[in-house]
Amino acid sequence: MHTPKLVILGRDGILNEFRDSHVATPEEWVPIPGALEAVARINHAGWHVVLATNQAGIGRGMIDMSAVNAVHAHMNQCLLAQGGRIDAVFFCPHTPEEGCDCRKPRPGMMLDIGRRYGVDLAQVPMVADTLRDLLAAQSAGCEPHLVLTGRAAALGDDELQQMLAQVPRTQVHANLDAFAGFLLERDHRPDSGPGELA
Repeated sequence: MHTPKLVILGRDGILNEFRDSHVATPEEWVPIPGALEAVARINHAGWHVVLATNQAGIGRGMIDMSAVNAVHAHMNQCLLAQGGRIDAVFFCPHTPEEGCDCRKPRPGMMLDIGRRYGVDLAQVPMVADTLRDLLAAQSAGCEPHLVLTGRAAALGDDELQQMLAQVPRTQVHANLDAFAGFLLERDHRPDSGPGELA
């Protein structure tokens, strides 16, 4: 059985501009320049892309499911216009105080994604802009990647090195477009000598 090639992305700060308040309306969902095109490049290379996002605003009563759905419908329309797609959105609606297993940095969402898609998470890159999400990737056994957009854009060199020391296998990219370039280049790099045609 064919195992899909899968990438997990966080949402805010990776695909769209990070806001201090929750993204409550489609108009507040503003894509980071080049991010939607990066998803399209990843898709066109045969990868499935899913989101894993904490949405504590639901648990706090600040946003409801209809608002979240409207934001993601707008996101998908923007992606479609660039030839890209998000296959699925996995989200945690709980507040930190609820102590659930699905809120990052816990691995529950990623483990659920791995089960749904039947993939070994060790083969799944996960893209983050925070230490919390890198720790979630590490805990789930995903391949951790940090993009220097969103919350990571404000990191100084010392803060960045401290973060990377906690998740040693992390690879760092300027933005989602740079990650896409890395992924696609690695995808086409032969592991050893010339391969045989099937």
